[in-house]
Amino acid sequence: MSITKLFAGLCLAAFTLSAYAADTFKVCADPLNPPYSTKQQDGFENKIAELFAKELGQTLEYTWFPQRIGFIRNTLTAPVNDKEVDSKVFKCDVVMNVPDGSDMTLTTQPYYRSTYVLLIAKGRGWDDITDTKQLVLMPLQRQEKLQIAMFDRGPGTTWMQKNGLLDQGIPYQSMSGDDDNNIAMQLDKDLKAKKIDMVILWGPLAGYIMSQSPKNSYTLIPMTSAQGIQFEFSMAMGVRNGDKARKALLDKLIQSKSAQIRQIMEAYNIPLLDIPKDTQQKTDDD
Repeated sequence: MSITKLFAGLCLAAFTLSAYAADTFKVCADPLNPPYSTKQQDGFENKIAELFAKELGQTLEYTWFPQRIGFIRNTLTAPVNDKEVDSKVFKCDVVMNVPDGSDMTLTTQPYYRSTYVLLIAKGRGWDDITDTKQLVLMPLQRQEKLQIAMFDRGPGTTWMQKNGLLDQGIPYQSMSGDDDNNIAMQLDKDLKAKKIDMVILWGPLAGYIMSQSPKNSYTLIPMTSAQGIQFEFSMAMGVRNGDKARKALLDKLIQSKSAQIRQIMEAYNIPLLDIPKDTQQKTDDD
């Protein structure tokens, strides 16, 4: 796409959105969810939202709500005045991080792709591990000493079950309801306290944990998708179903600011993969 066409598209989308409080970029976000978002606005979602708001000449505004069950209902699709059944003004307009193709929102084209990784604390007797297959093939006596954080759901737990490692799992809840720690913060504390030695978790969360310790404190091994277990996922932004004008605007921004977006995410130690070409080309006509 030429610069001229891109600029024209941005102008058209911005004009189309004039009915949507065009002076404000309204984001739905969790106030305590590093590395994604925090009330201090130091997560990567915050930085990308700031980039977009500046590009549009808008004021950045947040609706804060814990990203758990009911998040979309209480933010993106919640009217400012809940007494007005047909209200067209909502608390916020954009969720900065949703799975590509999520049925809970209308999703933009993906803006990053990452993978689950095996994150191992160094100096605990596991520094020789460079491949996940080693966990499965090691002698039983050594295998029994493993302390691997295991979630109530997710591909990491599926992988552990498939490879006979559930007995070595230390259980964690994906959504703990803890007001003081999100799961990345809790894992960081427990790894430092030696309650666990390793964990299979989503790349951005691993990046956060690594950022909280001196360099080279961890070994990071990307997981590889296999039959029945997917570890790599593309992530997008979400708007209300039917809000095609806003989706089109965000798609243009994702394209034009792709280099800056990647630079922001790399600063958070997030393992990034190439986004498949077919998903990069998604448009309003999808």
